[in-house]
Amino acid sequence: MKKKVILAYSGGLDTTVIIPWLKENYDYDVIAVCIDVGQGDDWTVIKQRALDTGASACYVVDAREEYITEYIWPALKANAVYEDRYLLGTSTARPLIAKILVEYARQEGAVAICHGATGKGNDQIRFELTIKAFSPDLEIIAPWRIWDIKSREEEIAYLEARNIPVPMKKDQSYSRDENIWHLSHEGLELEETGNEPNWKHMLQLTTVPEEAPEEGEYIELEFEKGIPVSVNGKKMGALELMKEVNKIGGRNGVGLVDIVENRVVGMKSRGVYETPGGAILYYAHEQLDHLCLDRDTYSFKQQVALKMAELIYNGRWFTTLMDSLMAFVDTAEENVTGWIRLKLYKGSIRGAGSKSPFSLYNENIASFTTGDLYDHHDAEGFIQLFGLPLKVRAMMEQANGKGRAVDINKLKARPTE
Repeated sequence: MKKKVILAYSGGLDTTVIIPWLKENYDYDVIAVCIDVGQGDDWTVIKQRALDTGASACYVVDAREEYITEYIWPALKANAVYEDRYLLGTSTARPLIAKILVEYARQEGAVAICHGATGKGNDQIRFELTIKAFSPDLEIIAPWRIWDIKSREEEIAYLEARNIPVPMKKDQSYSRDENIWHLSHEGLELEETGNEPNWKHMLQLTTVPEEAPEEGEYIELEFEKGIPVSVNGKKMGALELMKEVNKIGGRNGVGLVDIVENRVVGMKSRGVYETPGGAILYYAHEQLDHLCLDRDTYSFKQQVALKMAELIYNGRWFTTLMDSLMAFVDTAEENVTGWIRLKLYKGSIRGAGSKSPFSLYNENIASFTTGDLYDHHDAEGFIQLFGLPLKVRAMMEQANGKGRAVDINKLKARPTE
């Protein structure tokens, strides 16, 4: 009996080439596994393509709900954003995909897992670190790091030489990755940083902001313990909710990001991300955090968010540190429950009100009118103590002739009336 290899199969050019390449170079039975995280592909066609190309079997796994609840929601609850802009669309999906590949490797008794990620990208790291975390005994085959093929043109020629249909047009445009959370674009004019993205030609989920409706649109979101549960008063499951906010955000042109980011392997790359629903959810969730979290918790959570974003981007989802940070976030978000209203207008998002039973905003304290809980006179003693280190240092510096000097001549240079 032949040994088996599990192939992460998307039905695109790379993985279509990999099936005959594996059979020719390893003499394995190739088990293709298609993992649906919201790509919107025709899986019936893709499954048949895998079988026609030489796969012994092909499984299609609907992992959309699991992807949202077990990967997107934790990143959202943490407000994890990579390099200030990227909402981790591809990064959050890869550990789930790799985990499912391991599950099928165990089910099929496979000796190896194969993926089509390139040797320049982040995905090779995300796939392989997850595989190592679950099954360090499995062999990992990464064709782009070992075969002689150097370009898409050579891949096409490889298929044509074997009379295998090419699953793309030869003038294929951008390199894209899509799931229920986002759509990324790389290549073409984006490879030159001086070029403006060709928005009208590129965008698929999102209206060009200039062409979005003139009147804008309000949206109200409800969260429970940091997780979105309803849109405009309608309770929804995770998948339905994501589809709805993507639709609303898309027609209002929100969630577009053009970024030059630092890849794990050390190079910079430029990409455009469409994350219409994600942008709405992140904005709303952060607003609710401001309402419900105390200062110290919010401040520390900002540090946690940076570290979680780094771990997710670098493929380190299944680590002790990640587990620990998520446990902190779960605790911090216990009272992040309430609703947020936003106004979407031609690519922008603005707050339009919020309410929570766990709000730490107290009108009796915050109002300019003196209330029972706050006496203005108390501020004097507080400032004396809060500023005591500054005062003591200034006294020491003056005693040693090193006090901070005030330049009176600058006053003469400033215009007065």
